Amino acid sequence: MTRLLTPQALIAADFAPFGDVLEATGTADKIINQGLCGRHHDRAQLDFADGRAGLSIFDAEPRSFPITLDMMERHPDGSQAFVPMHQNHWLVIVATDHNGAPAKPQVFLAAPGQGVNYHRGVWHGVLCPLHAPGLFTVVDRIGGGANLQEHWFDTPLTINAGI
Repeated sequence: MTRLLTPQALIAADFAPFGDVLEATGTADKIINQGLCGRHHDRAQLDFADGRAGLSIFDAEPRSFPITLDMMERHPDGSQAFVPMHQNHWLVIVATDHNGAPAKPQVFLAAPGQGVNYHRGVWHGVLCPLHAPGLFTVVDRIGGGANLQEHWFDTPLTINAGI
């Protein structure tokens, strides 16, 4: 029997156990650039065991509903931030950990202008844009050693269109 997941809106308080929502909300912390730019300062906690922060560009294929979730991954040695280079909705899939495996997956619908920073060791789904282009700037750990753990579900889950 397939388990069905429905996306919920990506709200910082709901996402806090998994990481940071990256968005320019509220009043800017500082006004810079001759008064023409609001700086929303220090919005994510980057956390690396060793190595250094690197910036990469990912170009992911768009997904269509229903979406099969058969694998989740995590990075034990560093946080991982995804900043969309587009103004489209995309899915953010996360789960708590139970004995070294993902448990209780949740799906969030990121609005245009929202990115996320997964905390170190958080189970998450693969990059899941809903429209082309699927371009994202990714800030994560660059360094030696294995920093990827994958978990394949015995029974895949299905994500419906939901909201």
